[in-house]
This record gives sequence, C-alpha cells and structure tokens, in this order.
Amino acid sequence: MASSNSLMDSLFQRSLEDLIKGLRLGESTFISKSLEEIRREIKLTDLSTKSVALQKLSYLAALHGVDMTWAAFHAVEVVSSSRFAHKRIGYHAIAQSFSDQTPVLLLITNQLRKDLNSSNEYEVSLALECLARIGTDDLARDLTSEVFTLLGSSKALVRKKAIGVVLRVFDKYPDAVKVCFKRLVENLESSDPQLLSAVVGVFCELTAKDPRSYLPLAPEFYKILVDSRNNWVLIKVLKIFAKLASIEPRLAKKVADPVCEHMRKQNVGKSLLFECIRTVFSSLSDQEVPLKLAVVKIREFLMDDDPNLKYLGLHALSIVAPKHLWAVLENKEAVVKAMSDEDPNVKREALHLLMAMVNEDNVTEISRILMNYALKSDPLFCNEIIGSILVACSRDSYEIIVDFDWYLSLLSEMARVPNCQRGKEIEHQLIDIGTRVKDARLELVRVSRALLIDPALLGNQYLHPILSAAAWASGEYVEFSKAPYEIAEALLQPRTCLLPHSIRAIYIHSAFKVLVFSLGVYFSAQEPTSSSLVQESTSSGSSAVNGFTCDSISSLVSMIELGLCSLSGTIDVEVQERAKNILGFIGIIKHEIAEKATSQDSETEVHRAIAFMEDVFSEELGPVSSTAQEKVPLPEGLELNENLEGLQEICREVLEPMAESDYSSDKVSFSVAKLRIRDQEEASSSSSPPLESSSLLAEHRKRHGLYYLSSQKSDDHKDRDGNDNNTSNEYPPANEISVDSFKSKKKLSKPRPVVVKLDEGDEPKTKPDASSSNDERLSRAIQTALMGKGKGKEKERVKENHEINLDTENIEQSSRREKKKKKNGERSSKRSSRRQKDKEASVTKPVEVPDLLL
Repeated sequence: MASSNSLMDSLFQRSLEDLIKGLRLGESTFISKSLEEIRREIKLTDLSTKSVALQKLSYLAALHGVDMTWAAFHAVEVVSSSRFAHKRIGYHAIAQSFSDQTPVLLLITNQLRKDLNSSNEYEVSLALECLARIGTDDLARDLTSEVFTLLGSSKALVRKKAIGVVLRVFDKYPDAVKVCFKRLVENLESSDPQLLSAVVGVFCELTAKDPRSYLPLAPEFYKILVDSRNNWVLIKVLKIFAKLASIEPRLAKKVADPVCEHMRKQNVGKSLLFECIRTVFSSLSDQEVPLKLAVVKIREFLMDDDPNLKYLGLHALSIVAPKHLWAVLENKEAVVKAMSDEDPNVKREALHLLMAMVNEDNVTEISRILMNYALKSDPLFCNEIIGSILVACSRDSYEIIVDFDWYLSLLSEMARVPNCQRGKEIEHQLIDIGTRVKDARLELVRVSRALLIDPALLGNQYLHPILSAAAWASGEYVEFSKAPYEIAEALLQPRTCLLPHSIRAIYIHSAFKVLVFSLGVYFSAQEPTSSSLVQESTSSGSSAVNGFTCDSISSLVSMIELGLCSLSGTIDVEVQERAKNILGFIGIIKHEIAEKATSQDSETEVHRAIAFMEDVFSEELGPVSSTAQEKVPLPEGLELNENLEGLQEICREVLEPMAESDYSSDKVSFSVAKLRIRDQEEASSSSSPPLESSSLLAEHRKRHGLYYLSSQKSDDHKDRDGNDNNTSNEYPPANEISVDSFKSKKKLSKPRPVVVKLDEGDEPKTKPDASSSNDERLSRAIQTALMGKGKGKEKERVKENHEINLDTENIEQSSRREKKKKKNGERSSKRSSRRQKDKEASVTKPVEVPDLLL
C-alpha cells in the first residue's frame, strides 16, 4: 500500500517548470502551498521524487529566500544516489545551503572521498566544486590525499578543478602545503592554456596575501610573462610581479623589458595594456623607460570616448600621482575636461587628481576652476568639490595658502553657492584662521560682516554654522572693524529670528563685545590707537572722543537696547539671560555717556566697570589641539585602578536586591528617602551614636574606600576660630598654555602670514591590524616548502641535496670508524678520501631568492 502511494505521488508530482509557471500566477500563497508539497515529497523513499523536491526547494531558496537548512539530511541522501542527475541536484543543494555549523556535515566526508576517486570525471568535478564551496578544516584535512592525487590527473577537466580547490584546502588546512605544493608548482610548466590559467590564478590569490613567501618562484612567473600569449594569464602574472617587485627591487629592472614589449605591441588588448600601465605605476615607477612609455599610453585612455576607459586612465594617474606628479601635470587639460563628463565616477576621479596637483603656485587657479564647476553641478558633487577644496587648502596648517585674504574671500564665495551644505567645515576654518593667523583678522571681520548682512544665508539651515562663526569673529576682533555700529546693527537685525536660539545667543554675546569695545574707546582718556576705526558721522556742535562722538555712542547704545528689548521675554533661557544682562549693563552706564562729553572728571565706578569688562574680553583665544586632554599630566598621588571588580561588586550589592522584587521602584524611592534622613541625622548630631544604616555605610566605605570621595576635613584646613578654611590643592590646576607652544616651527622661504601651529605629535596613533593566524600558518608552510630553492625545479632539488647531505654524513662517520680500526690499510684510506671528495662535491648552498639579474 505504501509503495503504491509513493508511486502515485511521484506520478503526479509537480516539476520545476510547473513550479515556475505557478509562481507567475500568484506568488505568496503559491509558495506556502508548494512548500507543503515539498516537505511531503522529500520524505518519500523514492530518490527521483526526493531529488525533484530538493531541486524545487533549491530554486525557492535561491530566488525567494526560503529556508532550506531543514533539508540538509535529505540532500546527503540524494548525493548518495548512483544516478548522475540526482547527484548533481544534491551537490548543488549542499553547496547552496551547508555551512560550518551544519550538523550533518560530517556525513558527506566518505561520499566526497568516494566521488573524488570515481572514474567518471564529471562526478569528480561535482565533488571538487562542492569541496571548494563548503570545505572545512576537517574536510580539507581528510581529503588532502585525494586532492594531491587529482593534481596529477591525466584528465584536464579534473586537474583544473583540483587546482582551483587547492586554494580552499590551503586556507583551511595549511599543512596540506607539504603534500600538494610540489605538484601545484609543476603545473606552472603545463602547455595546456586552461591548466596554466587555473594555476596562475591560484598563485595570484596566494601572492596577494603574502608575496614574500613566493619570491623563489619568480623565474617560473618570468618565463610565463615572456612566453605566454594568453591575455588573462599575462594579467594575473603582472599582478603577481607588482607584488613581488615591491619587495625585491632587482625584479623591477628585470621585468621592465617584457612589460614594455607588451605595451608596444600593435592591437594589444585594452585590459592587458591597462594592467601593464598599472604595474609600471605601482611597482616599476623608478624605471625611467617604462614610466615614460606608460604615461604616453595613458593618454589613449584619457582621450577615449568610452567612460570606462577614461575612468581607468584617471585611476592609473591617481596611482602614480603621489610619487611622480609630473605625469599628472602633463595630462592636466584632459583631467580638467573630465570634470564635465556625464559619468559621476569619472568626475570624482578627476576631482581627486586635481586635488593632488594643488600647490602654492596653482591653488588660486584650480580653486577658481573647481568653483565654476560647483556652481553648475548637482548638490552631491557640488558639496564634494567644496569639501575637497577645504581639505586641500587646510592641509598641514594651511601650508599652501600664501594670501589669506584671498582664501577668506573664497570661503565667503562657498557660503553663497546655492547647493552648499558644508557649513560646519567652513565655520571651523573661519574660526581656525582667526585664532591662528593674526594678519588675516582684518579681512576676516570684513568678510564676516558681509556674511551677516546677506539675507540668503539666513534661510538655509546648512549655512547657519557659517553665520555663527561670522558673528563670533565680528565680536572677538571688533577692534579691526571700520564701523562697529554697522557690526552691531547686523548682529541685532530683526531677520535673526530665523536662526536657532543657540546661534542667536552668540549674536547677542558678540553685540555685547562690540558695545564694550566702543564704550572703552569712548571713555578712554588716551588718543586713538592705530586700529582702523573711523569716526561716525557727527552732527554739528558735537565733540568727538577717541573716534566716537556723544551722538554716535548714544545711537549705538539705543540701537542695542531696542534690539534686545524684544528678546528679554523669549522662551529660550540662554537668549533671555544674555539679553537681560546687557540691558542691565546699559541701564548702569547710559546716563554716564552724556556727562563724559562735557566733564573731565576722574574715573568713576562706571569707568572701572567698563575697564573691567574690557579686561575680560582682552584675553586672546588660541587654537587647542584635539589631543590636548591626553597630554595633561596625572597629579601626584592619584591612582587609577583599571580593575573594576570592586565597582561591579558594589553595583551587584545594590542592584540584586532590587531585582528580586516586583516593586523595585518603590524600594528605590524608599532607599533615597532613607539616605536623606540618614544624612540629615549625621549632619545634626555627629556626636550621637550612629544608626544601623550609618554603620553599614561606614563598613561599606571601609571596604571600598577607593570609590568614595573624601568626606573628612583635615584640621589643617581650619583657622584659629575653628572655621573651615580649605585652601588645599585637592585637584590639580589647569595647565597653563605657553605662548611658545603656538609658535610656528617651520620657516618658509616665501614671505607669508604667520600661521600659529600646535605641537607636533597631536594626531592620535593608530594601532596596526593583527594578521590572521591561518595566513601566518600558510606563509610558514609555503616558506618551508620553498626553503633552499635554486633556479630549476627547486623543491625537488632541495630534497635531493638534503638526502645527499645525510648520506655523506653517514659515509663520513663510517670512514672514521674504518680509520680507527685499520690505520695502516691503504684501501680504506683511499676509499675514505674518495668519499670525502664526493661529500665536498655534493654539498650545495640553498638560495632563498633567485638572482634574476645574472
């Protein structure tokens, strides 16, 4: 009965074509229905029905993401079938779904071994492909001998697949190198182009991980480079030599001629030509002849209409740019022209090359070109252009900037680009230039005022940081302003209501600085300084005091007072507080302004208050390194215990009782209230006996005193009356910034503004990445396999020499015994001398790296 049911199920079973047709009609419901059918069919004993079900499941898993890990055992059953069609479906399902954590993975070891030893080359190919995909440490170890046998197979298809699987076996089981490496190297001499392609591809991947281990194979690779006519093989060999030549300088001179020959060939493939150019730029750039030839050939790529080839040409120039910038400068026109290409990748690569060309002489020209492209580019590329200019110009403390007035104007132009979203970066540089370059502060104030009165910037949220920097610079360096009244008017204009409250607070604070500076000049008894102040327009009959008249200073105070009155009732407390503080200050000094113009009285309290505020704002702000906090020395006696076990114990004692109850929040509230009562009782009666909670706290403090701040005051901190007069230096004072630390350490030959630089070594050090343990094991195994390599079949010769050396040592020992036994035997002496000569002739010195220059 069961067999009849199985026969009926297989007779009316849906095929894969039926499944695909059904999916086109309705996907969601049909998939769930099909999965039910597959689960029922795959449990049947008939392998034909089971294989079709597994095939449909593999299709659903590949295209619709259906989980098929539950069918792992059924895939193993299908693989065990004697029919090739079933075996192919099973291996495909295994390669698609198995992982290192699959429970039934160990069950296929014997099946793989059986198929690897099969006489059917297609079954062997299926097993090799599966091993290459799912090979684990155990599978690679157990099947190494089979792979070794197949590396010498007479069937090209099998040997090619075996060469490919070696890469997986070496990665999972590095000790397989001792068994398989010799045959892998022998395949480098194969005349079959498919086998040669496979083995060169494997060595290309191995060399990319650790090129030094494969230096002894350079002669074999060189022979392929000279003799091969297969472009794919030549490309892989060039990749190998690009790695080897960077380690062994002698290879560069030897490889240069074959590479030039390939580049000079007529109708050479573009892929091979580009690989030759990239090899020259990356590893043979010290060779003059191939370098010049590669630069000539790269123009063919740059002038081609194909965007892919143009991109490859630009990419090749980016490789050689750090070492040979002249190669990029010779193609400057083509690079600039590429900025207008439709392909975004081509434009981006051209932008990187233009940034590589920037220096003191051409920074103005290149920046002008890039800003023109930024105005007509899409928002994404526009901001990339602006960001590249900012990074290039600020590099090494603005080393390439000679004219800071021009650069500040450029920053102002960037802010007016419609698609500009680099407000944060521009803000940082405006403030940074103000703190570092004193000679640029006059132009900075002029540019800042132009930014503050530009109505287009107020409505763009990305540019608000620029306005913040402009407001700060206008107030911090107001002494360089020609019209403080205009600065204050720009800071308090009604349109500033569009700005966030945090930036409006900066506006108000800068207006306060303008007011203090103006009042200081007005009330000062000294003559006007050399600052660029210009007297405000005065009415007839008014007298000027140090550049300000009574009317002009009164007008300034009234304008600031009027602008801040509306802000004194704002909902933001920061803006409200600053506005009320300034209004209170104005109320104090307002009546003194008119008296100053008519009387010559000595200083009053108001004069001293203004002088005090001037002193507050007179301290010059300097740049601070991002790593300054790391340089603060630890105070003496401070112990930083990195072991947090004690702290974890404290937290556990507090948290565990709270977690046991469902009413943890009530317990927390009760504990807080209890602690407050305890603190009040301890403060009121320190002489009274402690409560139980106090004793527990004291005991806990004694056990974990490291995590408590000191609560006992020393008697030394009390004066004669017994009052606490704690003047001890419990916390270390802040580090005083030395003026010498901001001095420039580099003397420039060309006159330029002084840029304040920080101490060297401010950049945090990056930790080197640790290499993989498997890669290290593989490298050691390869080096062991190639140890003592000469110029021929190296590994075999090393083995033969080693055996000869061992035989020679044994012969020498036996000859010594014969000499002792038969001192006067002429035959023994002649034999021993002959053996000694054979020994000297047989000893060879191992060569680790072949000398290709000979």
